[in-house]
Amino acid sequence: MILFSAMSKIELLQSVPLFGDLSESSISKIADQMILRSYSKGQMILMEESSGETFFVLGKGAVKVTRMSDDGREVILAMLGEGDFFGEMSLLDGEGRSANIVAIEDSESLTIKRSEFLAILENYPKIAINLLEELTSRLRRSDQQIESLSLSDAEQRISITLIRLAEELGTIKSGAVTIRNLPYQQDIANMAGTSRETVSRTLKLLMEKGFLKRDGKALIIKDFALFRRQFT
Repeated sequence: MILFSAMSKIELLQSVPLFGDLSESSISKIADQMILRSYSKGQMILMEESSGETFFVLGKGAVKVTRMSDDGREVILAMLGEGDFFGEMSLLDGEGRSANIVAIEDSESLTIKRSEFLAILENYPKIAINLLEELTSRLRRSDQQIESLSLSDAEQRISITLIRLAEELGTIKSGAVTIRNLPYQQDIANMAGTSRETVSRTLKLLMEKGFLKRDGKALIIKDFALFRRQFT
């Protein structure tokens, strides 16, 4: 297990918009309260409806946010990558976890207990404002996902899912977005409300049309702005 140094904790928190407006000394105080946890690929980090007493900042790897449908199917609500946070809802309302969190890569996170997190919100109101902004943004993305699932065109649903993955996990350079370690096709299908076979066919079709290309485990959207205009 690779431990975060005090400096790397600070650097990580500075990269998270939630803490981005704080001084280095303030971030250092918060970092001192955080504990490193490691997770192997496929490990369940949080379980839906379990009690929630911990806030997480993902420092390495990626996770998926899931719920189970009434008929037992996994529905993926979001993918989160390095610098993202989760676990905040239970800390705010005291209710059980609203979703499952599963590591899709070997991952590491910094964690903090509920009482300490709530004290931070009281001491640093700007964090509370940033938290509200991020929760609003996530709610809008969820609304967009619900809207996309109503579409009958599987190609468009899958393309919208790729756009969301690009926004959540991708890195942009010269107009192209690279999604490192693209999630399994079944996971993409669970996000798009379709089958793995349809995802496979659609990815091949989008590559033939020149929108996408593969580079090992990575998927590259060659012109992200054009791709968004085409499918949203």
